[in-house]
Amino acid sequence: MAKVCSTLLFLSAIFMLISQAISQPPNFLYQFCLDKGNYTSNSTYNANLNHLLSSLPSLSSNTEIDNGFYNVSYGQNPDKVYALGLCRADAKHEVCRSCLSNATNLLTLLCPNQKEAIGWYDYCMLRYSFRNIFGIKEDSPSFYMWNRNNVSANVDEFNQDLRTLFDSLRSRASTGGSLRKFAAGNATAPNFQTLYALMQCTPDLSEQDCSDCLGGVMGGIPNCCNGKQGGRVVGPSCNLRYEVYLFYDPTADPTPPSPSPPPSLPVSPSPPSTTTPTTKGNGSNKSLTVVYIVVPVVAFVVVIISICVYLRVRKPRKKPESKAVDEIISEESLQLDFDTVRVATDDFSDANKLGQGGFGAVYKGKLSDGQVIAVKRLSKDSGQGDQEFKNEVLLVAKLQHRNLVRLLGFCLERNERLLIYEFMTNTSLDCFIFGMVAL
Repeated sequence: MAKVCSTLLFLSAIFMLISQAISQPPNFLYQFCLDKGNYTSNSTYNANLNHLLSSLPSLSSNTEIDNGFYNVSYGQNPDKVYALGLCRADAKHEVCRSCLSNATNLLTLLCPNQKEAIGWYDYCMLRYSFRNIFGIKEDSPSFYMWNRNNVSANVDEFNQDLRTLFDSLRSRASTGGSLRKFAAGNATAPNFQTLYALMQCTPDLSEQDCSDCLGGVMGGIPNCCNGKQGGRVVGPSCNLRYEVYLFYDPTADPTPPSPSPPPSLPVSPSPPSTTTPTTKGNGSNKSLTVVYIVVPVVAFVVVIISICVYLRVRKPRKKPESKAVDEIISEESLQLDFDTVRVATDDFSDANKLGQGGFGAVYKGKLSDGQVIAVKRLSKDSGQGDQEFKNEVLLVAKLQHRNLVRLLGFCLERNERLLIYEFMTNTSLDCFIFGMVAL
C-alpha cells in the first residue's frame, strides 16, 4: 500500500510540474527595472498599476490594439500610471494579444517595486511609468543582439547593401501614419544571399522623431553586428532587425485602417474598486485554459493526499522513520566555488571568451564532469549588493522551464559575481541568450 501511495504522489507531482510550466509566461528577450523610484505593495500607485495592467485584456477587442499599439493611463498625479504596448506590425492579432498578456504577468514579477519598467518579447514590448511617456522619443534603455554566424566574404559589400536597405526602410517607416510606423523588405546581398530587414517606431512619434530614432539604432549596428549575418538593436521608441533568412510575415498588410478613438480608462483620484473588467478575446481563452488545467490537477492532488492519509491512519503505526527534506532551489544548492569556475574557463582565457557587453563578459567552459557551460562574468562596478545579487539569482532559477536556457548556479567570491548557465549550441537569436548585451 505504501508503494501505491508513493506512486500516486509521484504522478501528482508530475502533473503539478506540467501545469506550472504551461501556466508560466515565457521569459523576456530583455527587460529593465529602472531605478527611477519605488512603490510599496499597499500604495495607491501599486493599486493604479494593477488596475491598469489587469484592464489591458479588455482592450484586446478594441481596434486600437488590433493595429499593434496602445497607450493608456490611469489615476491622478503623483500616483498616475502610464502604460504603452507595441506589437511587431506583422504579428497576428491573437499573437499580439497573447504576447501583451504574458508581458503584463511577467514584468511586475521581475520588477516588483520599480515605478518604471520595460520588457521585450520577440513580438511585443510593454513599458509602464509614473511619468508621461507618450509621443516622446527615448533612446535608452536599449539592447542589441547578434547572429553568431559571420558573413563569409565581401563584408564591405554586404554592409553597403544593408545600409541601402536600411535607408529605404527608414524613410518608409517614418512616413507611416498615426496607427503604424513600420516597414519591412529585402535586398540582394553578396554570395547569393538575400537580406531581410524590418524597422518600426511607436506610432505616436512624429515623422522626424521616428526618423531620428531609427537613425540612432542604425548607428548601433557597426558596434554590435559588423560582419554578422543578422542583428537587432532595440530601444523604447524604435527598433530594427536584419537576417539572411525570412523572419517576418511578408503577407502582413502594411496599411492599417483609418484611426479610431484611442482606448481610455476613467481617471480616479482614489484606488480603484475591487471589480476588474471581464477578460475578453484570446486573453480570456488563455486564462480559462490555465484554470481548466490547474483546478483538476489541484483537486486530483488533494484526493490523492486524502487517500494516503486515510490509509496511513488505518495502518498500524510502525516506528517512525527519519525523513530528510531538501529544498529544490536554495542558495547553497546553486553556489559554485570560484576555483572550479576558473579552471573550467581556463582562467577566463580570451580563447574561451564568447562576447563582451555593458554588464560584463561571457566565457565558455567545461566542468570536471564534462558538462559544457557558459559563464557570465559581471563587471565589478555594477553597484549591485551581494544579497540583492543572490535574491536575483534565486528568482531567475525559479522562473526556469524547459523552453529557457537553464541557470546552473552562481559564484560570489573574491569580489567576483559569476552566473553559470548551460551552454546552448543553437545559433538562433530567439534562443541564445549570450549574444545579448545592454547598451
